[in-house]
Amino acid sequence: MINTREIALEYRLSHWSAIIHERNASGKSIKSYCESIGLHQNVYHYWQRKLREAACAEMHPATVNSNAVSQVPNGWAVCDTSQPLASSKCSEFTIEIGKSRVSATGDVDINKLRDICQMLMSLC
Repeated sequence: MINTREIALEYRLSHWSAIIHERNASGKSIKSYCESIGLHQNVYHYWQRKLREAACAEMHPATVNSNAVSQVPNGWAVCDTSQPLASSKCSEFTIEIGKSRVSATGDVDINKLRDICQMLMSLC
């Protein structure tokens, strides 16, 4: 049976993906781009969020304990930490959010890192 809601959503996501890609390629800010095409910024941000949610829903996070999952902010993927990194010399990692970059070591306080990342995401 054909689910017309799913088809309509896929069409809209495809349409907005193209718009967001076009805005990124233009190099304009969201505000400037939206003004140039007569689009309200709230609509742009709504569909940007919907696309992120759809992308996250397609990902299959690794099986981890429920405590680790509860510490992951909404919309983020869970990484499987049971496997060692490719290089044991890698004791630092970097997270990029928008134009910001956060570097941390493996012994970082997960709660502080989550708070910093959420704050940076709110600025994007």
